[in-house]
Amino acid sequence: MNPPPDRTKDTTPTGTDRLRKTAGFWASTIRGIGYSMFMPFAMQSRHSAKPGASPGIEHYLLQPDVPSNPVTLTITDYGPNFCTVTCFEQVEAALAHPEPADPHVRWLNVDGLNPAIVERICRHYGIHTLSAEDTLNTLQRPKIQVFEDHLQIVARQIHISGEQLRNEQISCFLFKDTLISFQEEVGDVFDPVRKRLNKSSGRFRTYKADYLLYALLDSIVDHLFPLLENYGSALEALEIEIIDHPSPHNQQQLFSIKRDLSQQRRALWPIREVLDQLCRESLTLIDEDLHSYLRDVQDHTMQILDILESYRDTASGLNDLYQSMIGNKMNETMKLLTLMASFFIPITFLAGVYGMNFEHIPELSWRYAYPVFWAICILTSSSLALFFWKNGWIGQRK
Repeated sequence: MNPPPDRTKDTTPTGTDRLRKTAGFWASTIRGIGYSMFMPFAMQSRHSAKPGASPGIEHYLLQPDVPSNPVTLTITDYGPNFCTVTCFEQVEAALAHPEPADPHVRWLNVDGLNPAIVERICRHYGIHTLSAEDTLNTLQRPKIQVFEDHLQIVARQIHISGEQLRNEQISCFLFKDTLISFQEEVGDVFDPVRKRLNKSSGRFRTYKADYLLYALLDSIVDHLFPLLENYGSALEALEIEIIDHPSPHNQQQLFSIKRDLSQQRRALWPIREVLDQLCRESLTLIDEDLHSYLRDVQDHTMQILDILESYRDTASGLNDLYQSMIGNKMNETMKLLTLMASFFIPITFLAGVYGMNFEHIPELSWRYAYPVFWAICILTSSSLALFFWKNGWIGQRK
């Protein structure tokens, strides 16, 4: 990052500097318009029900144009003394996978959404067809639904995939000793959870499935902290660049950052309600000792929301700064053109007077008329330059 400019130095531009900077400004503007156009984010494919469709998952299964997306099923069985991870490509093989005899927790993670596979898993575990529909309809608002023997939690996961910001839905079903998670595609923010499960030390393996749900929600929320640090650094760099060399590309970056921050806020705001309901309601599947951990995630959520609001205000302020800097450059341009015109107006007047076709102009027949004419023009221009300089309009201000 470049150091901020030294404000103690006198940086009043001269006429030549103004002309050079003005030419550079317009050149960069033309280049920016030519090949730095605004490009929206490419959105991943979304599953959504057609308007007026029957409730449930059946209409997804009857659609012949639904592509058969590749799906990976991962089963993680863990207990106090063991942790095994097995991957499957066939849903029947995953559901038939034997469970360990020792007390354990099973985490079934599904990467990719396929209506047939979602229907088969939900039917195996007794999940309602409307809940299965909410899993496939990936435009859901984060929420929690309480059933007799399980909970359904819908959250949104924001992470960087390639060079794009991804907003992905995560659907979790919590049973007594089982947690099922459905993700739209491969790639998530749960690697820290997997690393903790692989460690033999620690207390993670001694907890039940509700603690695993907390760990996943905590990873979704805490993953935004380093992401927001990058946005904060980008805003600081943009501020320096806008002050030094404002260009249309800066405004495009600001719009992109504001869109990303708004997307994160929309995804994170409803999670507060989910965490609040998990803490306040007496749910048989959530241990009371876990409420302290969930409140900690809630505190992190509020902290991130405050940071998001601060960065959005900063982006709006930088946009105003950009408009102000562009306005200042335009004013400098108009000032320079006005000064140049002021020098030529009296000279043009004199040339116009002696360019008239009158016969009896006394100075026409005078031997020294031409050099005197140029002396008057130079004296007039010099007087104007001295007047402008004393008023601080050109050169150094006294």
